[in-house]
Amino acid sequence: MKNTATLFNKWLDQLDTLLTKSASQKNPALWLYQNNARTPLFMLEGLAKLYAGIHNKKKFTKLKAQFKLLEDVLGSIDYYDSFAKEFSKNKKIPAAITGYLQAQTREKIQSLNEALKEHGWIGSEEKRTDTIRKKLKKADWKSSKAEIKGMLDFYKTSITEIVAFTGKTNFHFENVEADVHELRRKLRWLSIYPQALQGCVQLSKQKTSDKTLTKYLTKEIINSPFNKMPDAGDNKHFLLLEQTHFYALSWMIAELGKLKDTGLRVIAIKEALQQVSVTDHVQALKKAYTYTGSLQPQIKNLLLKADQICKAYFKEKQLQKLVIGTAATLK
Repeated sequence: MKNTATLFNKWLDQLDTLLTKSASQKNPALWLYQNNARTPLFMLEGLAKLYAGIHNKKKFTKLKAQFKLLEDVLGSIDYYDSFAKEFSKNKKIPAAITGYLQAQTREKIQSLNEALKEHGWIGSEEKRTDTIRKKLKKADWKSSKAEIKGMLDFYKTSITEIVAFTGKTNFHFENVEADVHELRRKLRWLSIYPQALQGCVQLSKQKTSDKTLTKYLTKEIINSPFNKMPDAGDNKHFLLLEQTHFYALSWMIAELGKLKDTGLRVIAIKEALQQVSVTDHVQALKKAYTYTGSLQPQIKNLLLKADQICKAYFKEKQLQKLVIGTAATLK
């Protein structure tokens, strides 16, 4: 595989370009949000999360926290901004609700602007990315073969932890954010790592007559660009994931995402109501449904749907069949 520091450097270069351009803008945080700075941050956070599991835990956990800080704030901006824009087109939703969400968007943007300067991402002689590169150069990197073996173990451990997470509640979800969204986050990292690792993770289709997979293999999933692995390039050692089970994982992430977003629509209105008029939780939630319309599912039904698809997916042990093993080439 590529020199590991190079894996980080590709995404650091992308982030650097964005940070440099943002520094000349009137509102750097807004510019970064509008120009997809979240993607390289996701990749960097994913790499740091993975290497914290297979390398120097302390060093990479610190790096992960730095990337996560920015990514989390960008996620909050996206949350409030997306719903504010959606609700502004709905005449049934009071201006006070939209106004609250717009105010939250501005507040999160300001928080990001402060974080960018406070932590030296912009506006300092030696940028944070330069410091990170220096630390990466000093890391005692393992051999390509050893790193791939570490990734194999990391995937297996991650899958075991996810199965345990679902087992705690026996697939009975009670909260969109704490349950559905959190499970989706855990699953999503398994699909982000291959993109971040730039070719040393590949898909291999094994012979299978498992009919339970059929429902996951939709055209949308099979043709998704996110399910195409980066070119193998000059990598000589690989982690192999089973293709159809990777597609099944992608389907789960997509479906849980739809359920999560649908539920958060009501929760966003409820939050706004509690700030501008109705302070009682139950009454605010009840009133929120009057604004979302008859097509809006009840949160309890969304949670039940999440229960059902997760119960089937994990009962079939689809996730446990994701990892095949490692491979090498003589080129």
